[in-house]
Amino acid sequence: MTIRIIHWICRLVLAGIFIYSGYVKAQEPLQFAVAISGYQVVPEHLVFPVATYFPWFEIALGVLLLSGWKIRYSSIATAGLLLFFIGLITVTYMRGIEADCGCFGFGEPITAKTIFRDALFLIPALFLVFEPWIKVRFRDSQLSRSADSPA
Repeated sequence: MTIRIIHWICRLVLAGIFIYSGYVKAQEPLQFAVAISGYQVVPEHLVFPVATYFPWFEIALGVLLLSGWKIRYSSIATAGLLLFFIGLITVTYMRGIEADCGCFGFGEPITAKTIFRDALFLIPALFLVFEPWIKVRFRDSQLSRSADSPA
C-alpha cells in the first residue's frame, strides 16, 4: 500500500513538472531559443527547431506519466532526460557560462541551486524506474518478517 502511494505521488509530481515546464517553453519559443543558445552546445541552425519542438516532447512525457500508459518506459525516459538536463546545466555552470536555465520560465540563471533542484527531481523518476525491484525487496522483507514472528 505504501509503495502504491509513493508511486502515485512520484507520477503526479513528475507529470506536473514536465507539463508545466513544457507549457511555459511552448508559449515563448523565441525566449526558449535564446536560453538554448546561451548553453553554447546546440548549433545555431538547430536552436529554433529544438526550441519549437522540444517543449512538446516534455508535455507528452508528462501526459504519459499522468496517464500511466507504459509507465516503465516513460519513467526511464524521464530519468534519462533529467540526467541529460543535470549534465548539461552542470557542464555549463562549470564552464563559467552565465546562461539562462530556461527550466521553468526565463530569467533564472544557472546556479548550484538549479543543479540541486534538478537532481531532486531525479529521485521520484528513479523510484519509478526501480519500483519493480523495490516491490520485490519490500515484499521479501515483509515475508521474512512474518515468518520470523511466532504464530
